[in-house]
Amino acid sequence: MTRTYLTTPIYYVTAKPHLGHAYTTIVGDALARWHRLLGEDVHFLTGTDEHGQKVQEYADAAGKSPQEFVDEIAPLYAEAWKKLNISNDDFIRTTEQRHKIGVAELLQRCYDAGDIELDVYKGKYCVPCEEYYTDDELDPGDLCKIHKRPVEYYEEENYFFRLSRFQQRLLDWYDAHPGAIQPEFRGNEALGLIRGGLRDFSVSRTSLKWGIPLPWDDKHVAYVWFDALANYITAVGFGSDNDEFGKWWPGVNLIGKDIIRHHCVYWPAMLMSAGLEPAAGYAVGGWLLVGGEKLSKTSGNVVNPLDLVDDIGLDGFRYYVLAETAYGQDGDFTYEGLIGRYNSDLANNLGNLLSRVATVVGKKCDGVGPAPRQDSPLAAAAAAALAGATEGWAAYQPSKALDATWQLIRATNAYLETNEPWKTEPGPEVDAVMGDALEALRIVAVLASPALPDTCQIVWERLGLSGQVSDQRVPVNAAWGGYPGGTAVVKGDPLFPRR
Repeated sequence: MTRTYLTTPIYYVTAKPHLGHAYTTIVGDALARWHRLLGEDVHFLTGTDEHGQKVQEYADAAGKSPQEFVDEIAPLYAEAWKKLNISNDDFIRTTEQRHKIGVAELLQRCYDAGDIELDVYKGKYCVPCEEYYTDDELDPGDLCKIHKRPVEYYEEENYFFRLSRFQQRLLDWYDAHPGAIQPEFRGNEALGLIRGGLRDFSVSRTSLKWGIPLPWDDKHVAYVWFDALANYITAVGFGSDNDEFGKWWPGVNLIGKDIIRHHCVYWPAMLMSAGLEPAAGYAVGGWLLVGGEKLSKTSGNVVNPLDLVDDIGLDGFRYYVLAETAYGQDGDFTYEGLIGRYNSDLANNLGNLLSRVATVVGKKCDGVGPAPRQDSPLAAAAAAALAGATEGWAAYQPSKALDATWQLIRATNAYLETNEPWKTEPGPEVDAVMGDALEALRIVAVLASPALPDTCQIVWERLGLSGQVSDQRVPVNAAWGGYPGGTAVVKGDPLFPRR
């Protein structure tokens, strides 16, 4: 059986879950659900990043120990993902023992390979970024380009990872693995960073105590990247369960565009140094913007995803997040856009299609769904939807996959408008048209289920089908001709009442 290991970034616990966090997590969830439809053995990971200077500062300000502070915040993420119907198989916290063991193992391997050495760092440091910057990487006034706040000057003894030694090895690896970074233009950004020359980076701090001690020098604690990035391997057994690690690694990392350098340059070099395979690939998303600015606590434009679920329903919210923006591009979140897409795609298209089909079957077919025709005019549209959805999900493009699926919904609505079965007397002609429409809805339920898991299960059941739509398999169960006919079709309440 094919195995797929998918990871989100782990989220820093100085802020409660917001829309920016939910975006990547929902994308990862939908991808995981799609790969399960393909019949693959899937492991989907998310979690929280709980060490570092920012956590120490927030804990001090709250009058709590760092552990007390993270123990209050980390569960908020797990609870939020449960409410958003995220199907993660694991949730890693970097304060867990399994993670500490794996981080120590990774550090020791790189140290033993001669790629970590003691040095003194003097330079400018952005606390929110957990990153050192040169003058030409800052805006005027020594402002961080991302956080628009002044950096701080630090001078201290650090251990450094000799990233500069890995330029050619990284270029060779990416040359041997074309398409490892998606979308392609994000991959070009990473290659540009590598070709522009690599700077060694700090892997430890002595001025900070809230972290994982270096195994050979406990006066130092691991600096952010050797701690945080390692979660992708520690969660599947690195350092503690070799068999489990061998089963799942390498995996695909879903990340935001602001951490390309760390994931697509630092991370593979660290793994190479430790004698491990780099990640199988990287799916790089853009930012969800509000008023043209990235969602962040410091900018004050944080949107609580659970508030939006209360307004629009869970699957309505998930659909907007997945369908509105091409993954890799920045998207501008607006409440008006959310409502507009909800009404057009969900209420007017999918919801209306199911309602009118169930109504006509109830009136013209005694509530029993007819079987579809093998030579139906909709068969070609269904095949195109399956092909387009498959291509979209494979390219980490949920918006393209859903657009392909909605083309079948639109084609079926147009087919009904052309044939007007509600004006035709009961008989073979109506049965033929309604059987075709029911089969199209069955295929839509399968193809859209990664995005709308609850809704598609409702559609599945209203068509009179048994079992779970998530247990279907693509492509076989999304091919034309699977609706058996002879089942009771139920109208039920509107799937998506207009807002």
